[in-house]
Amino acid sequence: MPLGWRVMENIMQIIREEMNAIGGQELLLTSLQDSEIWKKSGRWSDEVVDVWFKTRLKSEQEIGLANTHEEALTELMKNHVHSYRDLPVFAYQFQTKFRNELRAKSGILRTREFIMKDLYSFCRTQEEHDEFYEKIKQAYLTIFKRVGLGDVTYLTFASGGSFSKYSHEFQTLCDAGEDIIYIDEKQGIAINEEIIDGEGTYDKSKLKKAKAIEVGNIFTLGTRFSDALGLLYQSKNGEKIPVAMGSYGIGPARTMGTIVEVYADEKGIVWPLAVAPFHVHLIALSEGANKAETLYAQLQNQGIEVLYDDRQEVSAGEKFADADLIGIPWRLVVSDKTLATESCEVKSRRSGKIEILKMNELPTYLRARLDSARQASSP
Repeated sequence: MPLGWRVMENIMQIIREEMNAIGGQELLLTSLQDSEIWKKSGRWSDEVVDVWFKTRLKSEQEIGLANTHEEALTELMKNHVHSYRDLPVFAYQFQTKFRNELRAKSGILRTREFIMKDLYSFCRTQEEHDEFYEKIKQAYLTIFKRVGLGDVTYLTFASGGSFSKYSHEFQTLCDAGEDIIYIDEKQGIAINEEIIDGEGTYDKSKLKKAKAIEVGNIFTLGTRFSDALGLLYQSKNGEKIPVAMGSYGIGPARTMGTIVEVYADEKGIVWPLAVAPFHVHLIALSEGANKAETLYAQLQNQGIEVLYDDRQEVSAGEKFADADLIGIPWRLVVSDKTLATESCEVKSRRSGKIEILKMNELPTYLRARLDSARQASSP
């Protein structure tokens, strides 16, 4: 819906900025996938990947709706990677994925159709890959800090699934989570329950057990897909070498749902400023409508994003309840009472603190707090 989509766009823009900062190049691939390239990697079979949505074209060609894009992008890169001079490449997209999940549940935390930010790295050597892998670890931690989840998100040691023995996840502590992690609070890292018994470095009894939501994951792919699909580059010595690859995912909608679960209270959502659909929620009561209209224009001219509730048929109590439910960082109320002193009531959604400020001071007051909050959340 409109407010939720604004939040999604804010989250995606933060992700985009951090991917660009480490050399990512944004593109967009098709959701329709030719079965032939997936057969080459061995992942077309339902026995290997059991979440496919499959169908046939009128020509009888088998196609599927993409659940990930390792094969598709590897095949595409064969047209662009020939020499060692063409590498490394770090390509990413925000693209709709389809997974026929048996466990689709929890609103937007696990769905069958979702937008994913998936980045794929193509490097000359494993050492070059490892260097980028460390960069993206830090970029992901920065993303979760910027969206407001930094204090409750752990870099987690996890199974690599079909890709590798081990991988890394980013798990956010939350009672609504479906994963169990074991936290080493001294080191600030955690281990996913699925590998805890097999990881001999840690004593399970000395770790803190917690529920969490997986908000991101990163994988080392080696040359599995470049070998299967023939993505090779020519070295300085003329040798043909398979490209070393990695893949890295974040679900913006799941991140949004996680933010809601972490911050919400009994009244509704509490959005962190960096991802909120608007900066302020302006409410006009009684005779305050004309002055509120003027304030609405002034704030927008200052670059302050405003949701203006100018409904006349709705009571003050209903407007306040809706403001709490929506969860925009500041609520501004213009009423007969505040107009008597040329003032406006300002309430923080998170703290509940209420201040009465002069109308002519309000734009400067809000601008300063927006700038301060942005500096605090910037990398």
